[in-house]
Amino acid sequence: MPQSSASVDAARPQGALMPAPAGKPRKVPRVVVLGGGTVGLYSARRLRRRLGRRDAAIVVVDPRPYMTYAPFLPEAAAGSIDPRNVVAPHRRALKGVDVLQGHVTQIEHAQRRVQITPIEGDAYWVTYDHLVVGLGSVARTLPIPGLADVGIGFKNVEEAIALRNHVLGRIDVAASTWDPELRRKMLTFVFVGGGFAGVEALGEVEDMARYAVRKYGQIDADEMRFVLVEGSRRILPEVNEELGGYTLEQLRKRDIEIFLSTFLSSCVDGHIVLSDGTEFDAETVVWTAGVKANPVLQDSDLPLDKLGRVICNEYLQVTAEDGTVVADAWAAGDCAAVPDLYNPGQFCPPNAQHALREGNHIGDNLALVLRSAEPTIYKHRNVGAVASLGMYKGVAQMFGRIKVRGFLAWVLHRSYHVFAMPTFNRKLRIAAGWTGSVLLRREVVALGSLHDPRAEFRAASVPPKPKVEQTTQATAPTDGATAAPTLPPQKAEKDSPAAKDDAHQA
Repeated sequence: MPQSSASVDAARPQGALMPAPAGKPRKVPRVVVLGGGTVGLYSARRLRRRLGRRDAAIVVVDPRPYMTYAPFLPEAAAGSIDPRNVVAPHRRALKGVDVLQGHVTQIEHAQRRVQITPIEGDAYWVTYDHLVVGLGSVARTLPIPGLADVGIGFKNVEEAIALRNHVLGRIDVAASTWDPELRRKMLTFVFVGGGFAGVEALGEVEDMARYAVRKYGQIDADEMRFVLVEGSRRILPEVNEELGGYTLEQLRKRDIEIFLSTFLSSCVDGHIVLSDGTEFDAETVVWTAGVKANPVLQDSDLPLDKLGRVICNEYLQVTAEDGTVVADAWAAGDCAAVPDLYNPGQFCPPNAQHALREGNHIGDNLALVLRSAEPTIYKHRNVGAVASLGMYKGVAQMFGRIKVRGFLAWVLHRSYHVFAMPTFNRKLRIAAGWTGSVLLRREVVALGSLHDPRAEFRAASVPPKPKVEQTTQATAPTDGATAAPTLPPQKAEKDSPAAKDDAHQA
């Protein structure tokens, strides 16, 4: 049950928080955390550890019932990690914290209230004393013709699963398709965006696909085509040019085509057109070209910068453009412009390393403020960047100077992120899954029906056509024999799977 101090100021669904009596202040201050991602989960957990239920009531609002650990999405897409293990369920990770599942649709900080729209039912308002904004980011898309129809994002675990099933499904279908143009389109995979997300997703998925086609006698590995499109002159801007160049070289050795200083101009019906004039067909377009702050912030009275991020100071407090602190408001993560004290004039990069530490720091500072103490500044030196490029392959740059490549970098990537994953339960499950993959090999089966599990049931529920209608459309054979459709002799001999096998044996 929700804590007794929580309140709703409009129509509320069954089980929602009860309104506080009018004119009577709450005995326990309420902290509302917007977003259950890395910032939201870690700030709520840290605050609850610092303060008991009698000191603060904490409410986390998110449309999903779990936090997704984004650095593990590429490995989830490749089947190296069970997708259920790259998420931390809120109900399990946030003990002593109320969780509301719904979308934040409006923020009125002057009134100390937020509007929440649940998955089902009417929207309602929740009041608060202190606000933590950790709404994260969404994919930054462009008005490219066809992108909304054929593109696949890579921001959450659902998209990672969908990409895995789609790639393996295209391989399955292509193995039974003899039209060369259609096979070529099915087996062409395009990734747009050469940052960490795009390069890691491409490296892991390509490695998985190459491994999968070993089981297909009808498909040669050379038939698959992987393409990376990047608008800048280099990939992996998060590391130095030397490691970026090394990664570029390694990807090209794997026959991955890379277009630098090139943009996607159109992808209508899977027909890819690049800014340099290159054209080809593909049934897979993965969009990883950047992120932007959650657009719901535009429907708030919080001060935003030109990029739509909440303006913050070094204490992670929300501030106006002139530096004036907005009382009782805190923000961090991808949706906040947090100054980087180690790089004056710049902001902390939107990665999991900073989001995790910023979330913990907000929890500490908010606990200090609620105890009438002074908050502390957030200052973190980047410990490095690690990226996986597939099984046993990776790159890493530690403390700005140490450059690691290959197997050791891959080990550093896995070690760092498994320790950063919240809850011991998830750490153990991920490590056990890796051990099982080494001993038993990873699974490469497509479960495409997961995305529409009722399709077969709907088809079976369609009433059969009347026999009269069927007989009027059919032509009865004159000799009384049963008519059966057959392929033309030449096409059957040339294009049938058996013919291909005979030719191969000959």
